Amino acid sequence: MRLAFLLYKYFPYGGMQRDFRRFVQELQQRGHDCRVYCISWQGELLPELDVRQVSVHGVSNIRRYECFHARVQDDLKANPVDGVIGFNRMPGLDIYYAADPCYIDKALKERSWLYRLGSRYRHFSRCERAVFGAASNTEILLIAESQRHQFEQYYHTPAARMHLLPAGVSPDRRAPPDALGQRQQARASLGLAATDHVLLLAGSGFVTKGLDRAICAVAALRGKTGERTLRLLVVGQDKEDRFRRLARRLGVAGQVSFLGGRDDIPQLLLAADVLVHPARAEAAGIILLEAVVAGLPVITSEVCGYAHHIAAANAGVVLAEPFVQAALDRALASSLVPGNQQQWQQAALAYAHARDLYSMHSTGAIAIENIVARQVAQRAASTMGTASE
Repeated sequence: MRLAFLLYKYFPYGGMQRDFRRFVQELQQRGHDCRVYCISWQGELLPELDVRQVSVHGVSNIRRYECFHARVQDDLKANPVDGVIGFNRMPGLDIYYAADPCYIDKALKERSWLYRLGSRYRHFSRCERAVFGAASNTEILLIAESQRHQFEQYYHTPAARMHLLPAGVSPDRRAPPDALGQRQQARASLGLAATDHVLLLAGSGFVTKGLDRAICAVAALRGKTGERTLRLLVVGQDKEDRFRRLARRLGVAGQVSFLGGRDDIPQLLLAADVLVHPARAEAAGIILLEAVVAGLPVITSEVCGYAHHIAAANAGVVLAEPFVQAALDRALASSLVPGNQQQWQQAALAYAHARDLYSMHSTGAIAIENIVARQVAQRAASTMGTASE
């Protein structure tokens, strides 16, 4: 099959981008010809991959996205493919990988009526409707069951068009046999002391991931941790200035380290004592399950699509919505209680052993093959029917 993948921006450290990369690799290994359209690409290219960076113009992201879509459609008309798979919401997709939460749900619940009069709302709501609307033919790959209810609520999306995938944790995130030795090495390389209680927040998009909430929790526990020192390691590619200012204002700048985007996530998962992920929105949150299979306890917000795994595993604390800062403060304090961390760690590893948390990309590749084959057959039948009239 000839397959085209569409996404606005690729960089190595985003969760959606990593899933995109693994889907492409899986489909290439299955013998398919893969082409990618994007506005920008950061990082190493995949072998044998046809990457077409689209030159766009416009003073706003909306205009650039509209230009991208128009130029991609022109290129696809000149160089057709069997199936078009999108990782951002836009018209004209055969398949959409639902990496993001429902946009209109967020706009209605978290934004004012004034926001909903603007061009940004009109653009993104139109693109979401083009994918999920009842009149659309786009098939959707869901990554969490909670997404299904939102899209059915707002768009009445037929259930037959939505396909729930299992989780897709990379095998290199699993705790290795020498996890303790690697943990000690990783902590030494980061300059961490034995008495440091290390929190890890990983993910690009610091506002969405709740970094400000985590920093406030570190400040709230200052002087209440006994001989332990709370340290927050922040990993991800995003603007840091406002969060550095917040840490300075709260007097915890020396306890918060910004590490940027990194490739050594498996080592960081072993080095940390708790993953803290008080996100404001998260369709799934693969980092939660990466922590589970590494044996790292998790404190997360209920909005995350994968938060139910943390509750089912008893691998940490799930914060109820609406978010309350004091609840996060208490959860972090509970992670310092002797025995809690070990109990959560053992429960996480047992859960990781008992559940399929790894097969998203192979399962999704098969789903893509089946969907595209069916759509190609339907288009051929429709063409033959039109020709015979």
